[in-house]
Amino acid sequence: MAEKENLRKVFNQHVQLEDFFTGFSVKSDKPTVLYQSQNNDNINELAQIAKEVDACRRCQLGDLRTNSVPGEGNPNAGIVFVGEGPGENEDLQGRPFVGRAGQLLDKIIVAMGLKRGDVYICNIVKCRPPENREPRPDEVISCLPFLKAQLGLIRPRVIVTLGAPAAKTLLETNKPIGQIRGKFFDYYFDDFSPPIKLMPTYHPAYLLRNYSHENRMKVWEDMKTVLAELGLPVPKK
Repeated sequence: MAEKENLRKVFNQHVQLEDFFTGFSVKSDKPTVLYQSQNNDNINELAQIAKEVDACRRCQLGDLRTNSVPGEGNPNAGIVFVGEGPGENEDLQGRPFVGRAGQLLDKIIVAMGLKRGDVYICNIVKCRPPENREPRPDEVISCLPFLKAQLGLIRPRVIVTLGAPAAKTLLETNKPIGQIRGKFFDYYFDDFSPPIKLMPTYHPAYLLRNYSHENRMKVWEDMKTVLAELGLPVPKK
């Protein structure tokens, strides 16, 4: 009986978590515009990077994967979401964030008044680490040039890192995600270009494991800060 009650409690908590990011709408007559100036060359350049990722064998992940997962989305996106690495579903489909965490990310994006096709979504490493473990330093080092090339082409106005590994990699810090989330940092992808605003926040998978109202609110506050930086209206229920 206790086990059945615990299962019911967990189910209800997950329903509450996913419902939290539904029902938002923008109270404005102005359309939400996120795209930057159109650059059709980005489509071909990102496709070329995807081919290079698929051919990559710089680390063992290239030999262990089913499919590479370079990333997808708008080639001129104003926001790029960067996660840790592909999971089982992503490895099978060759697309980022398509499992339960991805479904929650989709809800968060919609709650922001956007569509998945408005943004770009990718990961620090482009191949699934075995058993969904955290990427090792040599794997991150091998894959990082692909991510930097993607960011250099898209040149988003804001990067949102999802989870500690992505934030620690791009910011080169060992600080816990709880200490750095909710505030902007400057990210330099080379020595010549102006910095990009980077917002660390919790990974959707973390929310699925730690489904408290406080954690949901923290992520939503982070996303509202991103929208304000972009000059976009903040949706309300």
